[in-house]
Formats: sequence, C-alpha cells, structure tokens
Amino acid sequence: MNIAVKRRVAIAGCLTALLLASPAKAQPLRKVVVSQLFQGIMFLPLYVAMDHGFFEGQGLAVTKQTAGSPNAALSAVISGSAQFSLHGPEWTAVAAAKGANVQVIGGVVNRAAVWIVATPSMNYAGPKDLAGHVVSTGMMPIASTSLFTKLLADSGVDSSTSNITIKQVQAGSELGPLLAGQSDVAVLYQPALEQAVAKGFKVVVSFPQVYGPYLLSAISARKNVDPDTAERFIGGLQQALQFMQANPQEATKIAKKEFPTIEPAIVEAAVKRMIDEKVYATSVAISPASFSTAMATQVTLGNLKSQPVYQDLVATSIIDGATKRAGSQRQ
Repeated sequence: MNIAVKRRVAIAGCLTALLLASPAKAQPLRKVVVSQLFQGIMFLPLYVAMDHGFFEGQGLAVTKQTAGSPNAALSAVISGSAQFSLHGPEWTAVAAAKGANVQVIGGVVNRAAVWIVATPSMNYAGPKDLAGHVVSTGMMPIASTSLFTKLLADSGVDSSTSNITIKQVQAGSELGPLLAGQSDVAVLYQPALEQAVAKGFKVVVSFPQVYGPYLLSAISARKNVDPDTAERFIGGLQQALQFMQANPQEATKIAKKEFPTIEPAIVEAAVKRMIDEKVYATSVAISPASFSTAMATQVTLGNLKSQPVYQDLVATSIIDGATKRAGSQRQ
C-alpha cells in the first residue's frame, strides 16, 4: 500500500471515529394539544408532567387549552384540533353512546374531588337540611352538579318540593354567589374549597370520603389516535403521578407556579387535602370498580341508559404500554 493510499485510509478512519463519537441528532419534539375542562388544582398531574419535563422526556411538546365545559373539551378532540382532552369520562361515554369514535386512555383523578360547604350557622345532618336554602353549583354538564343531584336523589330529596334553589353558574365561579351572599351553600372544586374555608365556611360533605375510588377525570382521545403518541402522553402522566406521591412539596411548588394569583397558603392546603383524601390517582391505570362507580352516577341521572362496557371504552392497551414506558424511563 503506497503512502497516498495509507493517508486516505487514515483520514477515512478518523472521520468514521468522529462520526461514531458524535452524539446522535436529537429528534424534534412531537407537538400535541390537550384540551382541559378548566384550569384547576385538581388537574395538577397534567401541570407537573408539563412543568417538570416528563412530557419532553417522552418526546412531546404539549400545549394545553382551556375549554370551559366537558363537551367543548371533547369536541376539540373529535374535531381534531386537540389530540387529548381532560374531563369527566362520563361525557366520553355519552358521546360514544351517540356514535362518536372516542375512548378513555388514562386516569388522572381517582376520587370525586368535590365538596359541599355551607355558612357556619347552618345545621347540616344530611341533604334534607338543604330545604329552603340556595345552592350554587356548576352549570351542567359537569361532574360536581351531577354528584350533588345524585346525592339529593339517593336521599329521596326533591329540590322543587323541598324549596331548594339550585343556582347553576359557569364552571370555576361557584364560589362567587356564596361570597356575595347570593347563596348559603356551594358545591366546590379546589381551590375554591380552601378559599371558602379560609373565609369561615364549613365543609359539610366530602365526596371523596362518600364514594372512595371514583374515576372523576381522565384523558380521552379518538380511537384512531396514534398509539405511540398516546402511550408517550400517558407515560408522561404516569411519571408525574409517581413524582407527586414521592415529592409532594415539589408538586406544591408547581401548583403555586400554575396559580400565581392564589394565596400560597390556599394552594398548599388544597394540594394537601387532595393528597390526604387520595384524590390524585397513583397510576393512570383505571380499575373497573372506579369506572363503574362514576358511570353509575350518570345512569341514575338518566344521562346514560346503561353501564358502558369497560373494555369498549377504556383503552387498556395504551395504558399498559404507557406504564411500561414510564417504568423504563423513571426520573
């Protein structure tokens, strides 16, 4: 081999070594949109997944939009303007019963994260004591009002004959009438609950304690969603749920960042109560029992004719793939 050939071989070898030593070019993040019912502390797992980089670790760039109602959130998925939606799974079941090509692909809130508060002077031993009172609650369709309506029905209380005035308002503004003296009872999500407690109102019903495991909120998607993208998204949420259980203080810091206009003490109290009452799911896996309990509420109210078939509505293959993915990418 002459010197020129040797030189060319040496140069080629060096170039090969440099190429092998160079890091592979990072793949661009996939852009996806999630449409949430509202911006609420109840949905903290989503914000933790976004703010702590769990979605990025799964190769996703996630943008959240706020719809204002479960129907609007799910409509964004059906229309294709969002890949995922976050709200009560019952509305996905209702849409599926009407022929929509949708499914539930992961759990987020595993207790009925709704509470009823009342004025300190009100004597409350049960729903019958609401007679003659004004109750502010979210505008249907929404899980909080569904739960309240079922509570009355299960107790044999008819709001009309019992002179219970139900004041439905936009989701997220249920506390307003209570603070303004326009109602003396309110059905609340967080952080409105802690804001009411801080003002001296008392908790008279804790739905997380009433029902136990209850699939209140979940991620929905079209049935033809890209399974790899779906697994990555749910995998990021799984990591966030695990992180929150192991690092509640860090999760609270993210909650304060997401809700800068709310007093830090209120945010801390809200997150603590929901962790203590096991509101946040510990896994994206959905148990048939929690699914059935949530759907039973809608059957009682007449929104569903019968219990949906778990296997038809819940995408267990996506959930299984996501949990495996999250397990292999712990942070």
